[in-house]
Amino acid sequence: MSNPADPVVVDAAAAAAPTVDTEKAELVLAKTSEPPAPAQNETGEAVTATTADSAAAPLAADATETTVDGPPLATAEGTDASNPVPSASDPAVAEQEPKAPVRTPFTAPLPVSQPSEPVPLTADQEARYASVLSTVSAWTTVPTTSAKNSPTAPITDGERMWLTRECLLRYLRAVKWNTVEAQKRLLGTLTWRREYGADGFDPEYISPENETGKQVILGYDNASRPCLYLCPSKQNTQRTPRQIQHLVFMLDRVIDLMLPGQETLSLLVNFGESGSGSNPSATQGRQTLSILQTHYPERLGRALVINVPWAVWGFFKIITPFIDPLTREKLKFNEDLRQHVPPQHLLSSFGGDVEFEYDHSIYWPALMKLAEERRAEQRERWVKGGKRVGEYEAYLKGGDHGSLSEVEGGQQGADPADNSEKIPEIPAAVQTSEVVEQQ
Repeated sequence: MSNPADPVVVDAAAAAAPTVDTEKAELVLAKTSEPPAPAQNETGEAVTATTADSAAAPLAADATETTVDGPPLATAEGTDASNPVPSASDPAVAEQEPKAPVRTPFTAPLPVSQPSEPVPLTADQEARYASVLSTVSAWTTVPTTSAKNSPTAPITDGERMWLTRECLLRYLRAVKWNTVEAQKRLLGTLTWRREYGADGFDPEYISPENETGKQVILGYDNASRPCLYLCPSKQNTQRTPRQIQHLVFMLDRVIDLMLPGQETLSLLVNFGESGSGSNPSATQGRQTLSILQTHYPERLGRALVINVPWAVWGFFKIITPFIDPLTREKLKFNEDLRQHVPPQHLLSSFGGDVEFEYDHSIYWPALMKLAEERRAEQRERWVKGGKRVGEYEAYLKGGDHGSLSEVEGGQQGADPADNSEKIPEIPAAVQTSEVVEQQ
């Protein structure tokens, strides 16, 4: 569990979901500044991720594009369930407007949607990164549970592929560049994913949770972040562990669809027509908070919330003292979402031009197929690059960036598999068992 100073990543809907006693909320609000009325379009507080880099990058740049011309780069066929989504290798630009209604995910952002340039690392940050890279590259086993003295099992290729350069940097930023803490957090997430079963959730098992389309991945915002829409009013299941597993599953699918140069997502939440019965319990909210702040650091780029009910305002006011002030700037309440997402990629129910109709029999297999294609392509590139810990995500996701082996030695055409001697020469790595003992 991270300390209170650590950045927090929270799904806005799940975090806001705990039931709030109305009288208590009104009392808290009376003692604090009044929340902005929905029509005022003011920024509210959020439980979201923040980074040292986020503080340095102008947040206004995320919402500079307000008018965009042209259709999405590519969309899947609207009604053909036999071939619901084009291959990830199809041309990026479609010559026709998307069919209405849209029923499947867009496969690429608009040309004007571009991620921000990464902030270069300082010499000290590079050294700290090299230290963590050396440590995690030496890991051969991972605990199977979070219990003390838990048995271990060999680290898998999938776990090693997860340990990209950008992943290590995300955890380092989340703990203010404390190398020992970053190592503990990384190992803790690998252990949690095993214990929670995050990599083993079957789409068929998760499918009933999404039959009403209460979570939809569709389109990209102005900064090329994939958009995850949450509609609490479409809640269709009882409060069970699978509801939280559903969120984790969808977060991983959003990550699958991130393109080269983008590490964060855009979360859009519409509380319209939702009631207390459609909101998760306080226990679910706390569980979600714990999972996301600990195991998905640096993943939320923007959270856009509309039609906020009074009880939710009260909840945000209550938790404000526990939130890093920098994180609050990432949440926008009741704003014109066309300022943040191109209208051609924004659902009409959120103020955009996309006439989207959720048909589970079409959307769900289309999303699963697209995500699996992207994962398969990344696995293929990782193997081709030599199965390196610390690989570049831009390379894995098909960008024009070279692999780690190519960047290190300009070895295009050479066999990158033998790279054991290329781990940076830095102090001896902390062994896995030592990291566990420090947790």
